[in-house]
Amino acid sequence: MARGKTYWMVASSLKNFNITKDMGFRSQGLMSRQRRKAQRMEPGDRLVFYITGIRKFGATATVISKCIEDHSQVWESEGKPEDFPWRVAIKPEAVLNEEDFLDANQIGPRMEHVKKWPPEYWPLAFQGNLHILPKADLEFLEQEMVKILSKRPV
Repeated sequence: MARGKTYWMVASSLKNFNITKDMGFRSQGLMSRQRRKAQRMEPGDRLVFYITGIRKFGATATVISKCIEDHSQVWESEGKPEDFPWRVAIKPEAVLNEEDFLDANQIGPRMEHVKKWPPEYWPLAFQGNLHILPKADLEFLEQEMVKILSKRPV
């Protein structure tokens, strides 16, 4: 039986977001402890990138491969050593420049995903490296990114 698409939020530092961006959004590594979630990823699943520290959304992408294990050092860990071994091939969809990132302080409280938390604690919904999101949240964020991209001079 075929599963439907899953919508994921990848939370990472600005440094690691830029590493993925500099690689052309061709690959995304996920933390060791995210093995089970990463192994659930399927081609066609969608990702939105949340940048921790600055609380912004920067891009969306589509998963184009199953998860593989690779311990080569690409991304940088903050805190305990981490090599982000669970990797999926991705293709970029909507990628914003840093000055255009969507502000999660404005958008976050409106997302379905955060409704499980009391309003004053909505940022807790973004703790951790990988989350499953409702389809509506990813689509809303991507629509906002596409609006910004459509206003860019060609």
